[in-house]
Amino acid sequence: MISCIVRHFNTFRPQYPSFGKANTTTMHTIATELKEQCIIRIEENLPRITKCLHELTEEELWQRPNPNVVSIANLVLHLCGNIRQYAISSLCHEEDTRHRDQEFSATGGYTRQELLDKLSATVTGAVNVIMNASDEELMRQRNVQGFQMSGIGIIVHVTEHLSYHTGQVALHTKLIRQKDLGFYAGIDLSVTNTPHS
Repeated sequence: MISCIVRHFNTFRPQYPSFGKANTTTMHTIATELKEQCIIRIEENLPRITKCLHELTEEELWQRPNPNVVSIANLVLHLCGNIRQYAISSLCHEEDTRHRDQEFSATGGYTRQELLDKLSATVTGAVNVIMNASDEELMRQRNVQGFQMSGIGIIVHVTEHLSYHTGQVALHTKLIRQKDLGFYAGIDLSVTNTPHS
């Protein structure tokens, strides 16, 4: 019975193209496109966070809405720690010096400009590392924060993690200022897709 199931599975299993030497160029092109698209998403969040920080006072940046919600400043420190650990330390083989608990326990110590400078330097460093990551580094498995991940997995994580917390920063800012932040001002987001011809 089991052998019958195996034969059935092998008969109808989808045949995927081989990614051997003949497709090296194709895979390199895909890897480059992946890196470039992730970098676009990473870089577009920096001005959004910058805009939010300039909307708030120094005191409001460290304001915690309730004991279960950290401040915007804490989120910026957390993003710096996460991006450095994943992209810079792991992809670039640098020492992991992260102290995650301190990112959330801090109640001061950084001005608005210091937070922006720290985040900007971290993002810039990560973007350079990602763009220069080799195909081998993208596929290499490694341990990051206790998780087994490939280089591709790391880049995807950094991208979505930054976007996720950028949304939190934006929401927090909107709740304090009670205003739209205009991230998409002047862009018609109601445009529908053009059918593929």
